[in-house]
Amino acid sequence: MYVIGMLVPLIDPVAIQIGPVNIHWYGLSYGMGLLLGWIYASSRFVRDKSGDKFVGTETISNLLPWIIFGIILGGRIGYILIYDLSYFLKNLDETYKIWNGGMSFHGGLVGVILSILLFSKRNNLNFLSLMDLLAISAPIGIFFGRVSNFINHELIGKPSDLPWSVIYPTGEAISRHPSQIYEAILEGLILFLILLFACKKYLILKTPGKASAVFLIFYGLFRIICEIYRVPDEQIGYIFDQVTTGMIISLPMLILGIILLKRENGKRI
Repeated sequence: MYVIGMLVPLIDPVAIQIGPVNIHWYGLSYGMGLLLGWIYASSRFVRDKSGDKFVGTETISNLLPWIIFGIILGGRIGYILIYDLSYFLKNLDETYKIWNGGMSFHGGLVGVILSILLFSKRNNLNFLSLMDLLAISAPIGIFFGRVSNFINHELIGKPSDLPWSVIYPTGEAISRHPSQIYEAILEGLILFLILLFACKKYLILKTPGKASAVFLIFYGLFRIICEIYRVPDEQIGYIFDQVTTGMIISLPMLILGIILLKRENGKRI
């Protein structure tokens, strides 16, 4: 077995303790991602009503609670339904304990899409334009979420003898791919830079749906690549030899992104 990796330190899942209140790394990462994403979108891509953008900072601030609700509810329900339904049916009291981990990105995405759809109808705003604002800022939250997965020793990688491989403090002296860091870099940092470049170079925010298309294409592609180096959930395993659930549910994202990218230009912002 591989035993050459760096040992990952055992970090307390509770990041901050204030009296009886525990703030977990998981919750802290979500909070940081949402806050920085809101600041980024508001400061760079949203202007007041007197500007040439379709929404002001007040509206994007009003949208934030809808996004939070969609992420939490959709992410948790998605994880329960996709990854471990039988366990939660037997342990109903565990369904709300999201600080212990167990959030599905794809479920959270569906939850956010529905939340933004309702918000756009209620406020008579362009749905795809709102989704674009989410798309350009989402990689920030994804980055912090994957770092949190690494701290919690979740979604561990397959055995590896590469120089940057790691050994998790699980009792097994096995060197593994730091798959969470791969995802943080690809789905977070690199995807963020791709969208930033596309916004500046090709002005993709000028056409509703284009930023969302770029996000869906590259996230789907990067997720499929990262799944190659990640151990699938034990209760699910592989679907077809080396195909994982994460690969299968990421493929529709890639296809939908291509469809959005090729659609005719809609109403401009």
